[in-house]
Amino acid sequence: MGSFLYAYFGYPLSLFLIGFFFNQKVRKTFFFPYTTMVITAYNEEKRIAEKLQNTLNLQYPKEKLQIIVASDGSTDRTNEILRNFQKNEVELLEILERKGKESAQKAACKKARGDVIVFTDVATTLDPEALKEIVANFADPLVGCVSSEDRLIGKDGKPCGEGLYVRYEMWLRRLESKVNSLVGLSGSFFAARKEVCQDLSAEMQSDFRTVLSSVKKGLRGISDRKVIGYYEDISDQRNEMDRKIRTVIRGLTVFFRHLEFLNFIRYGFFSYQYFCHKLLRWVTPLFLFVAFFANAILASDSLFFFLVFIGQSAFYIAAVMAWKMSALSQKTLMKVPMYFLIVNISILVAWYRYLRGKRVVMWAPSER
Repeated sequence: MGSFLYAYFGYPLSLFLIGFFFNQKVRKTFFFPYTTMVITAYNEEKRIAEKLQNTLNLQYPKEKLQIIVASDGSTDRTNEILRNFQKNEVELLEILERKGKESAQKAACKKARGDVIVFTDVATTLDPEALKEIVANFADPLVGCVSSEDRLIGKDGKPCGEGLYVRYEMWLRRLESKVNSLVGLSGSFFAARKEVCQDLSAEMQSDFRTVLSSVKKGLRGISDRKVIGYYEDISDQRNEMDRKIRTVIRGLTVFFRHLEFLNFIRYGFFSYQYFCHKLLRWVTPLFLFVAFFANAILASDSLFFFLVFIGQSAFYIAAVMAWKMSALSQKTLMKVPMYFLIVNISILVAWYRYLRGKRVVMWAPSER
């Protein structure tokens, strides 16, 4: 239980305390380097036109902006719709054989002319000033990549359980940015210097690995709270769990192929972050499992452990009720335990599949 508490509360607290003595402020200045926006798409005929219109409305000098849409083997009307936008300076990179999101991003980077490359998903909506805000961070020579902050939009326009969890993650990223570097970026909207993207992998999670590439070059990743990526809640929780399982498998793949970042002598404080934010979080389900059954055994001999066991049981029962009953699942307080349970079950399943050799390269847009 102590390890679980440290992963979710102790680690942020350590960053918060360090922040009182050590604050790496970003020297953010508005400037307009030539920038490339990369949008990856697979069978997005329902949303691609809206995404491109949102992109074209961004406040950035048109002569300084290259827009590439990498269509990863789309078989619907996505490419046809994209061709109608080519007169608006939108470049279609039509990839005939579907190979996955990161492969499409890597192909787009080879055609990128910008000094800064911005990656965004079709499902993500941006504010008009989002592009110039995210690029402004690169006025600081120590910044290698920049993450947006996620903002979840529920079907009713109100926060939900995942929205609370997302806000926790965004708060944690702000703490990491303040004292050193992020460990992961928002895959739906992030930016990086072109030189950081030179070794982009076609097989590994780009938002995670881009931070590692930055740190390896002596740079850091930061989060900008003025840069928001809006996206809708996923309507089907089963699809949401599948997405989380894929995300964790992809994260585990990157982590275990880059164990050198646990070398404190070489990477200093980032090694501590790498361990706490990633590995410690991913082993939390094991801690919870052990804690629950240990409390069940000790409950008969101790009032304290009995009360802890009752509290744990009530939490998990509430989570299952919210998951099974759609009316309750719309209530914010009921969705919090539900989302926490989904996250940790997803991690357990991801570990099982990863250890059996499962790797994830292909991707598909989630129904929202």
